[in-house]
Amino acid sequence: MRPVLEMTPAEAARIRFVLFDIDDTITTAGKLTAEAYSALWALADAGLRLIPVTGRPAGWCDLILRQWPVCAVIGENGAFVLHCVRGGRPETFTHPNAPADAQARLAALRDAVLAAVPGCRIARDQFCRKYDLAIDFCEDAPRLPLSAAEEIRRVCEAQGAHAKISSIHVNAWFGDYDKRSMTELFFREVLREDAVSQSIFFGDSPNDEPMFSAFPLACAVANIAPFAARMAHLPPYVASLPGGAGFAEAAAHILAQKERV
Repeated sequence: MRPVLEMTPAEAARIRFVLFDIDDTITTAGKLTAEAYSALWALADAGLRLIPVTGRPAGWCDLILRQWPVCAVIGENGAFVLHCVRGGRPETFTHPNAPADAQARLAALRDAVLAAVPGCRIARDQFCRKYDLAIDFCEDAPRLPLSAAEEIRRVCEAQGAHAKISSIHVNAWFGDYDKRSMTELFFREVLREDAVSQSIFFGDSPNDEPMFSAFPLACAVANIAPFAARMAHLPPYVASLPGGAGFAEAAAHILAQKERV
């Protein structure tokens, strides 16, 4: 990964869409700082279209769509997109492989994980999830090591579920989809354009790896470092700072480089 400040004016010029993970990518110690939120608005005010791509739940995504400067939110690791790209009215686009009976199927998985990995717990935002199970290993205390997250993932996969590790949760779901496949489907079926070549993606952890592999222009924030050795696909660029400060650093550079074209 090269420093994001090496991104060229030509690369920045082609960016029309800014896609980004939320937790520990634009947040810092769990908070959306003024610096990071201002960076979102600066990008939007420059005419770029912003799309969070997150493991966070449907309930959060509805608020984000309504209150942040975004045109869409891809939620629960690709189960759905909430968007307002057709006339400004909020709409829901659900992945065809997301099962309608998801929570009933996830109940047994929840019990298996809690029994197998001491100290882990259901994420506090589970109440507003529709399609996945979020196991907290590092959002609230007691914080568990990454080895515990790896064990949670193994238990989920042994039960036939997909599982991805973020910086705070292990997200598990049934159905053949992920952040990448839903992003590509949304671009094709709703936006009706090949936007991948006109996009940049920001992330920080292994559950962003499908997006890093799909987007030629992508950037991590500095706190990807503890995960990097476990990842097969890393982005071409990395910010010098962690979390929201790193995102703001990259956003400012993109906007400055665009002005040079």
